[in-house]
Amino acid sequence: MKKLLKKSEVLLVIWCVIAAFGTYFCMYAFRKPFTTGLYESYELWGVGYKTILIIAQVFGYMLSKIIGIKVIAELKNKKRIWLIISLIAFAEIALLAFGFVPFPYNFVFLFLNGLPLGMVWGVIFSFLEGRKLTEFLALGLSLNLVMTSGVLKTIYLFLQETFHISEFHLPYTIGLVFFPFFLFFVWMLAQIPPPNAEDLSLRSQRVAMTKQDKSLIVKDFGLGLLCFIGVYLLLATMRDFRDNFAIEVWREIDPQFSKGIFSQIETIIGLVVVSLIAVNALIKDNFQSYLTFSSMMLVAIMLCGGSTWAFEQQLISAKIWMLSLGIGLFLPYLLIQTVVFERLIALFKARGNVGFLVYICDSVGYLGSVLLLLYREFFLKKLSFLHILMTFSYAISFFCFILLILQLFYFSNKFLKRKFCWIISSMHETEFNPIG
Repeated sequence: MKKLLKKSEVLLVIWCVIAAFGTYFCMYAFRKPFTTGLYESYELWGVGYKTILIIAQVFGYMLSKIIGIKVIAELKNKKRIWLIISLIAFAEIALLAFGFVPFPYNFVFLFLNGLPLGMVWGVIFSFLEGRKLTEFLALGLSLNLVMTSGVLKTIYLFLQETFHISEFHLPYTIGLVFFPFFLFFVWMLAQIPPPNAEDLSLRSQRVAMTKQDKSLIVKDFGLGLLCFIGVYLLLATMRDFRDNFAIEVWREIDPQFSKGIFSQIETIIGLVVVSLIAVNALIKDNFQSYLTFSSMMLVAIMLCGGSTWAFEQQLISAKIWMLSLGIGLFLPYLLIQTVVFERLIALFKARGNVGFLVYICDSVGYLGSVLLLLYREFFLKKLSFLHILMTFSYAISFFCFILLILQLFYFSNKFLKRKFCWIISSMHETEFNPIG
């Protein structure tokens, strides 16, 4: 299979998309289904138990991202398969304990469930980065981040109504169903060959990073990296809130909403977003790609605020608003995860890998999710979930727009200065080198 994948570029793209999509879809089956439960009759320390559970898991997930800054950045190819299998197995054991340990002690196991899962993305992306078609290969990951949670919510509600399984036992049940599929998709990942010579010339080689490499790349990207961290913090916080409390938001909009609404909306969002991301794969020039995805992000951010205003003025329906909001939110979020650092590393020939930079953003992003949940629970408890979502949409549009404009000036200026230096250096080599 590896020989076939080396020979056929088309087969390689299809194989990678399916492998990445399948593996990450299965990971979500171990992470997200519990959020579909309402846990309405449970409370701890005066706080809704669902909020406690979400905070516990997100806190574990956030720590996983912090740990991943080191683990993923330094991960060697030969250790990837066993690492990803161990991470998922640990997560499922934690879900089993969550189901059988009585309330209120079982929330600890959702913290343990989140602790390994944050590193799964980095392991999968390490098979895909540093290639001329990385954006195409990562489409499976991108599609997953948008639509999988909605599909799993629909599966959860179906299983709950059909078999009457309690909300404490459904998470590990769904995990057990998906574990064999997970192993198959991991086998598919293992067959992916390393980048070839053309990939290395267009995107630069990706390496396991040393402490010096990490310090240098953070120092070199400087202000631009801080801008993307700020944007990602806001997007990740809103994405998590929108996903975790989707049921509650829709109940406020329409108590009789269709249970299939999640999979319908998220699937459309996924198809639109991955199509726009795929456009970047068609652009070989890294600086042109940078300008393209920066423009996309600016338009998407404006769509968040614009669609919310239109919904508030009753100019569009709730379904159109949630669809527009999802596109405006997920497009820049996924561009940062799959395209932004992939192209910046290639553009500046930096020594490093995407996982390191994305995990810096992720660790900050999930900290924002925890803080918003706590702030809402203790200071905004009387406000509706819908009101918080709308207010946050306006805030994101304003602050992210400023940060994206700032990074655009920063990286464009940095590239043009460096390009000028390359031209001058090339002229000197031609003038003084007899062979030249």
